[in-house]
Amino acid sequence: MSGYIEETTCMLPRIALIACGCFSPPTPMHLRMFEIARDHFEMQGTHKVVCGIISPTHDTYGKKGLAPSLDRCAMIKLAVQSSSWIRLSDWEVHQTHWMKTRAVLQHHQNYLNNYINSPGDEETNGVLPGWLPMGLRERRDPIRLKLLCGADLLESFAVPGLWANEDIEDIVANHGLVVITRCGSNPEKFIFESDILTKYQRNITLITNWVPNEVSSSLVRRLLGRGQSVKYLLDDLVLSYIQRQGLYNVKTPAVPPERNA
Repeated sequence: MSGYIEETTCMLPRIALIACGCFSPPTPMHLRMFEIARDHFEMQGTHKVVCGIISPTHDTYGKKGLAPSLDRCAMIKLAVQSSSWIRLSDWEVHQTHWMKTRAVLQHHQNYLNNYINSPGDEETNGVLPGWLPMGLRERRDPIRLKLLCGADLLESFAVPGLWANEDIEDIVANHGLVVITRCGSNPEKFIFESDILTKYQRNITLITNWVPNEVSSSLVRRLLGRGQSVKYLLDDLVLSYIQRQGLYNVKTPAVPPERNA
């Protein structure tokens, strides 16, 4: 019986998940989104998730509180050390300028499927990107890359001038969205009010996060700048890195002297 289940799982369509953003700094919720999404697809029995990719934005994005990409990549590597399937892609930060999300998805989608279909074991220069998982060539069917995001990104599609309609349509039509929503939110209504999202709603997967976590990167930066503790809000390795590098105007809280024994 177990052999039958394993064989059925192997035949499921393969997908990869990618999250784009600042990750300044990366929080546990950034990684929880990947776990929540993979659990959903495994429980539904509809797809096999082959990898999770975190792609931090280019330094020229210019958002307030954006640490240098070198530091953000280092923090992401520390944050995903315990994960067997979520990896950093630094392709975006090594471009000459900020890239649209649409272009980031197209690059990784094309790379995945070109790698599967190519005869060689390595790239021309002999180096494969660190985000590429092992065992992709065990099957020759294509992998579909989906954008993993929160409900706030879905809602940002309606902000005038923020997204081009052709970019939204390309992302949803050719890739798809996996949206992690909060309990009590109503993303279905937002999709209904958008002609583009309604047209391609079959490519949008809505997943409710039943264990809410409101810790955001901006909240962490605010606490750090005030000299308040963020322990247990960040991975210890990420927090240690921030303190060593002095990121986000971190202020070390005054430590009372130890009492005499």
